[in-house]
Amino acid sequence: MTEIRSTVILGSGCAGLTAAIYSARAGLNPLILEGHEPGGQLSMTTLVENFPGWPEGIQGPELIDNMKKQAARFGATFQQADMASVDLKENPFRLQTSAGEIVTRTLIVASGASARWLGLKSEQALIGHGVSSCATCDGFFFRGKEIAVVGGGDSAMEEAHFLTRFADKVTILHRRDAFRASKIMLERAATHTKIAMRTNTVIEEVLGEEDKEVKGLRLRDVKTGEESILPISGLFLGIGHEPNTKMFAGKIDLDEDGYIRTTGNVLVTKDGVVVPGIYACGDVQDRRYRQAITAAGSGCMAALEAEKFLEEQGH
Repeated sequence: MTEIRSTVILGSGCAGLTAAIYSARAGLNPLILEGHEPGGQLSMTTLVENFPGWPEGIQGPELIDNMKKQAARFGATFQQADMASVDLKENPFRLQTSAGEIVTRTLIVASGASARWLGLKSEQALIGHGVSSCATCDGFFFRGKEIAVVGGGDSAMEEAHFLTRFADKVTILHRRDAFRASKIMLERAATHTKIAMRTNTVIEEVLGEEDKEVKGLRLRDVKTGEESILPISGLFLGIGHEPNTKMFAGKIDLDEDGYIRTTGNVLVTKDGVVVPGIYACGDVQDRRYRQAITAAGSGCMAALEAEKFLEEQGH
C-alpha cells in the first residue's frame, strides 16, 4: 500500500521552506517537492538586504540553502520532482508526480509565481547583475543611476514610480503605441520629473553580458525599424508574474490571473467553500507584496493550519 504522508509541500522557496521548518518541528515529517525551480525566485537573486536578521545582507541562494538545512535538521525530506496532476476530491489527496504517486492528508501549495521575462539570451545572463523583476527588492542598488522599466500596464508604472526614490532617471519602454495602464497611474508617471516614456520600442539586446554588468540597451523602433542605444545601469521587468497553478485549474478557486484564492490568509477554497487540508502560501496566492519575508510569514501560517487540522482529525 502507498504510504499516507501527513504533509506534502509543493515548492521550495521562502514560503515552502518556512512551512517545512514549522511542520518538521511539529513532527509532521513533511515531504517537500522542489519543482522545476528549486529555491524559487530567491535562487536567482544576488544580495538580499531586507530579510530581517542579516544586517550586512545575504546572497539569495545562501539564504535558501540555510533554510533548507534548517528544515532538514528537524526531519523534513526533499524530493526533486515535478507535479503532473492532483486529485483533491477526497482526503487523503493523491498527487501524481514525475517520481510516482504520493498520498497525503494535508497539502501546502507554495509553488510560487514566475516572473515574465522577455526571453533574450542577454537578459537571462544578466539576471541578478542589473536585470531584475522586483523593484522593491533591488531598487536600492541603483541609487543615483539611470535605469529602464519595460511594460505598459499598472505594474510597470508602479515599478517606475517606486524606482524614482533611488534612480536619477527611469525610462519606461513599451512595445505598443499606447499604454494600457489605468489613467491615474499613467498620469502619475507622465508628470514625474524623473520618468521618461518611450512607446513603439522593443529591446533587442541587454548590453554588458561580457562584463556581467548592465551597460545599456539596444532598442528598435517597431514602426521605423531604427535602432538606438540607451545607456543604463539597470533593467526592471514590469510585465507581470504568472502563478504556477495550471495543475489546479478547475479543482480549487483561482482568480482571473491564476492566483489561488484564499480566505483567512492561507485557507484554500473551492466554489467559495474552504477545502479542509489544503493551504496556499507565498507568491502563488499573493499578487500584492511578493516579498521573501511575507512569503515566509504565510508559510508559517500554512504549517500551523495543517498541524491544527491533523490534530483535529486525530492524526
